[in-house]
Amino acid sequence: MKRFLTACLLCLGLIGAANAATDAELTKQVNAFVDGWHDDAANTRMAYFDKIAKDGVYIGTDRSELWTRDEFKAWSKKYFDAKSAWTFKATRRNVYASADKSMIWFDELLDTKNMGHAMASGVIRKTAKGFEIVHYQLSVAVPNEVVDQVTGIIAEHEKKAKK
Repeated sequence: MKRFLTACLLCLGLIGAANAATDAELTKQVNAFVDGWHDDAANTRMAYFDKIAKDGVYIGTDRSELWTRDEFKAWSKKYFDAKSAWTFKATRRNVYASADKSMIWFDELLDTKNMGHAMASGVIRKTAKGFEIVHYQLSVAVPNEVVDQVTGIIAEHEKKAKK
């Protein structure tokens, strides 16, 4: 009986180790996919939009920026045509997944050329063809010490816009 229990514990340990390796491998794959997606934008490759699911959503930093993939592609066309889109470099990314690893979500800290530090989160669907971004939300990282100043500037801007 002791040997049986020892064998069971050993098997469970090996299964746990295999899952840990799979999680590390999935994280590596997701990082490569998202980094490649950001690189597509930085180099104005239209493949950028192919990595967003047909039913995908992109939420930008302006409150008017809630787009489907095709709306986002149409809005972004002028930047990609001008060969001057955005450059996001992840400085930290956390990756999480459902038990079956078909749905993956992540959060990331970004260094950007035009906004400085930013934050984003996303949801990725794993399909037979690979990964696709279902949801991505970008935000500007505002230090707490200056958030009152920033929200004041926004309130003033919105007040002027109503006139």
